[in-house]
Amino acid sequence: MKRPGKKAATDRNFVVALSRGLDVLRAFRPNDGLLGNQEIAARTNLPKPTVSRLTYTLTKLGYLTPVPRFEKYQLAPSALLLGYAALANLGVRQLSEPFREQLMRETGGAVAIGGRDRLSMVYIGQSRHGVVNVQLDVGSRIPIATTAMGRAYIWALPEEERTALMRELREHYGNRWPKIRDGIERAGETVAEHGFTISAGEWQDDVHAVGVAMRLNDGTGPYAFNCGAPAFRFTEERLRTDIGPRLLAMVRKIEAAVGGLAPPTNQFSKEPSKKHKPGGKLARVAEGIR
Repeated sequence: MKRPGKKAATDRNFVVALSRGLDVLRAFRPNDGLLGNQEIAARTNLPKPTVSRLTYTLTKLGYLTPVPRFEKYQLAPSALLLGYAALANLGVRQLSEPFREQLMRETGGAVAIGGRDRLSMVYIGQSRHGVVNVQLDVGSRIPIATTAMGRAYIWALPEEERTALMRELREHYGNRWPKIRDGIERAGETVAEHGFTISAGEWQDDVHAVGVAMRLNDGTGPYAFNCGAPAFRFTEERLRTDIGPRLLAMVRKIEAAVGGLAPPTNQFSKEPSKKHKPGGKLARVAEGIR
């Protein structure tokens, strides 16, 4: 788990102890069950003595429940209430559900909506009845850099925010970054031409998906949707000619239903100028590589 950067650490308004406590809660993932201090320390990159004090404090506050028999912890109802409260306040999740269900029935793919959490996208709504090989659910995380949903989100960001994110991704992936950057660049070009992104086996070999971002005029988001299925069901050709256009049409309907689309940005122009065309050199400039 990425630690707060130097800028945050020197910010007088930034409470490091609170950040570390939240990192402990973030260490728990769907289907994890119980975690011990050693496992939490490994996931958060915090010293084990620090983790021990934090889990003790979070237990006293009611956010963790100790399981003495195994010397481990699980999330307590107080922590779960935070997540449910957040989901309840995401109106786009509830409003998009009938649209997602319809597309799922029409295509046979799993359809989800997600929002960003650091270098991941987190599912906040999922429709996947009977879709094999796609076992993600609400709360699941997927990488932002290699998935259709994540790449759609990247290219929906304002240029300054995308620049900062690209630099974080470059630092995170190290020597793997050039290949991953190429995929993000191609995604930007696909967004400019078709309005959606494609990830064909780039995250998981046997899963193909398309992604579409949603930017609303109330300042919330961006959010991103995906529609995926096993590779044998969603070939690259079908992604491009059938699934992608269907997902794009669905997202535009949802935007209209929740009050309209945010003003368009250059990267989504159907005929982008050479100066603003997504992908290629623009992605490298955005991450500070000339």
